[in-house]
Amino acid sequence: MKRAALLGGLVVLLVSLVGLNSALYVVQETEQVVVTQFGKPVGEAVVTPGLKLKVPLLQEVNRFDRRFCEWDGERNQLPTRDKRFIFVDTYARWRISDPLLFFQRLRDERGAQSRLDDILDGETRNVIARHDLIEVVRTSTRDFAVDDEEQQVRVDVDGEEAHAADDFKVANGREELAAEVLLAAQGRTADLGIEILDFKFKRINYVEAVQAEVYTRMISERKRIAEQFRSEGIGEAARINGEKELELARITSEAFRKTEEVRGDADAEAARIYAQAYNADPEFYAFVKSMETYQHAVDGNTTLVLGTRGELLHYLEDAGD
Repeated sequence: MKRAALLGGLVVLLVSLVGLNSALYVVQETEQVVVTQFGKPVGEAVVTPGLKLKVPLLQEVNRFDRRFCEWDGERNQLPTRDKRFIFVDTYARWRISDPLLFFQRLRDERGAQSRLDDILDGETRNVIARHDLIEVVRTSTRDFAVDDEEQQVRVDVDGEEAHAADDFKVANGREELAAEVLLAAQGRTADLGIEILDFKFKRINYVEAVQAEVYTRMISERKRIAEQFRSEGIGEAARINGEKELELARITSEAFRKTEEVRGDADAEAARIYAQAYNADPEFYAFVKSMETYQHAVDGNTTLVLGTRGELLHYLEDAGD
């Protein structure tokens, strides 16, 4: 009898412990909870962390992350307003703003991701279709850079030339397009208990069938521009070389002129000195000049045959006297 009472007490204690354990639950700082009974929510969502109480066995705890969640979109092929087909890869961040509404409309995060796929992919397609490709690939609406004469050749993403500043007026850049998608998607998720915090274009590219043609056209255009710069460089080099040769000829001519002027002045000065010496003593001048002639004309191996009336013999005869 005592043994049966003891066994019954143990059973009651065990049931009590199990019931107490199922009646208590802990909400972490990163969680928010919706308590359900027979699949239906009971009361308000629990958003504060700590130890909580529920009806054991009958009620169930549904936990949801209160942190920012990531949505990574599929890489989709989309057409732009100017009929260009591109691949667009996107991503977004979102959070559960109303756990109770979220549970009622979407049940769990898998359902939320599926619903976001429909909303964000659809709004992305709508926005891309309303804008030209140039607006999708540019990050802002700033003007194209041109030189002072506005003659710089510019190339758009297709490799097509543009010669005027007004050829590509961009009303919206990629950031504005992302803001359009975000605003439209936020309006569609307001009644789902979630809030889309941010939306961005991760990558934009041509479809594979067009990429090779685009790259070929861009390479060809860049080669044409390089050849233009190369031709302009050759012309500029020829002009510089011509100016150099002209300046060199001018400097050479000027130097020759100054050299001749100096030589002429020197010859004139020498003639003046010679004339001055001759006028001072003609006989002595004649003697000196004759001696210089002897010095240059006669050496140890020279034999002179002089006439009696020659001027050279005149001074020799005087020396013999």
